[in-house]
Parts: sequence; structure tokens; C-alpha cells
Amino acid sequence: MKHLLKLGDLSPEEILHVLDVADTLKALHRQGSDPKDLAGKSVALIFGKNSTRTRTSFEVGIYQMGGLGTFLNAATELQIARGEPIQDTARVLGRYYDAIIYRTYKQSEVEALAQWSGVPVISGMTDYGHPLQVLADLMTVRERKGRLEGLKAGFIGDGYNMANSLIVGCLKAGMTMVAACPKGYRPAADVLMMAKQYGDRFRLVTDPDEAARDADVLFTDVWISMGMERETERRRRDFAGYCVDAKRLKLAKPDCMVQHPLPAHRGEEITEEVLESHADEIFDEAENRLHVEKAVLSILLAGR
Repeated sequence: MKHLLKLGDLSPEEILHVLDVADTLKALHRQGSDPKDLAGKSVALIFGKNSTRTRTSFEVGIYQMGGLGTFLNAATELQIARGEPIQDTARVLGRYYDAIIYRTYKQSEVEALAQWSGVPVISGMTDYGHPLQVLADLMTVRERKGRLEGLKAGFIGDGYNMANSLIVGCLKAGMTMVAACPKGYRPAADVLMMAKQYGDRFRLVTDPDEAARDADVLFTDVWISMGMERETERRRRDFAGYCVDAKRLKLAKPDCMVQHPLPAHRGEEITEEVLESHADEIFDEAENRLHVEKAVLSILLAGR
């Protein structure tokens, strides 16, 4: 693993290795003995999208491992906001930093940064995918279920970045997946093409009840992602009926987990009742972002 740009680039073995390292680092952190895998290392945190969890978890994680993290606002602090080509920014930052995290809109920008920087690049989220979040999801499911192989995952919502990464991550981890998305909101074409190789382990449907039925874990995400605010009213109409509520959850297995990447819009994609009744596992999921990100950095920079 030279970069983490999208989950489709990783083998099933590499995904499981990230989870194993994350488990180890979480256990060490709770013992108060964080390994200093990043001692003497510097990491650039370039953000073109707002963030709570990604920014803070990376800053804390880099500090815990003895490194230096520098936050850079792509919209206000970097010359790319004034038209500097991404390849020029990449070649400069690659001479200062040991790794770069980039959270932006276009997947092509993350790919270009990796091509030109000469150092490991990690996607902090794009419109195409959110690999770190899904690795944290898989870590949380495995912690609570004891396994991933053979579990049924259901996704209800927009076939956007979270859906793209969940489909890839769940299938590569040995799970089955049913994704329920309204017409016109399908996942990316290349993700659906990849999923075909898994046969009946993946289905794309429009009925959210099909995704919930007999699920071991149910995923959802916001209906209106960053940059889509002008589509708010149309999306609320199009996603009506796609809420994860108590009635729908009864279709799942009695011990079904619920996962949400946060922030949650209570009353839209998930009800207050469901979110609060599954809050422990949802906020475990949020915590595990820290441990997964530390694992990815340790693998890329320290060879774990």
C-alpha cells in the first residue's frame, strides 16, 4: 500500500491488515502506551471541505504517534485557491512533508496529488469515496460481531461517496450487501461493475425494506451532502420513505447494528429514536476513525 486513495485500490488482505493494526493501536492507546511511529515525521492536512471528525482525529492521532500535523485550508490558505496547478502544489509539499491527507470534492485532485507529490497521499474524503470512514465502520462491526465474513450489510440512502466505499469495503471483507437508493441516485458505474464479480452477494434495489430485511448491520448517510445545498428540497422529496426508523429496523435481525458516519440529520435519514438507541455503536464508529487513521499512517510511514 503506497497510498490510500480509494478502497478499490486495496486487496482484501490489505483491508484486513489495516483493521488488525488499528485494533493493536487502539489497545495500546488504552494502555497508555502509544507507539511513536511518526517521530520526526510531518503530515500535511489539506482540507477543501468542512470537517469535524476527520480533521480532529488526524491531528490528535499524529500527535499521539509523535509526529507533526499541519492543517492547511485549501480554500483560503493555499495558492491552489488562486489557480496554482495541483501538480505544482504537490511537488512543493512533497519536499516538505512525509505524507499528505487531502479532503476535497474531486477524486481526480487526490489522484493528481499522489501522482506528483512523491509521498504517500490519503483521501480524507471526496465526492467519489470515503475510505477512512468505511474502514472505521468495518472495524466497529468486527469489534461487535466478532467477524465480517458472511454478515449481511444493508445501506439505505444516496448512492454517493459513502455508498461507493461501503459497497467495495463490505464485499472485499466477505460480507453481502444490499444497497437501496432512489432512482437517479445510483452508486458510481465503476463500483457497480466491480460488484458484479461478487454475484449474488450484492444487490442494488430501490426498496429500503429490502436492504433492512435480515441485516446484521444497517448503514445510512445524509441525504444532502456538502456542496448539494441547492438541491435540498428536491432531495428531501426524492428520499422520502428512506428513513431508518424503528419500524424498518424491525425487519433486520434482532441484534442488528446501526452505523452512521455523522453528522446526522435526525428526522431525515435516521430518527432520533434509532440514533439514540444505537448511540454506543455509532460513537464507537466515530472513535475508531482515530485508530484507523493512525493505522494507515503507521503502515505507510513506519512499515507496520
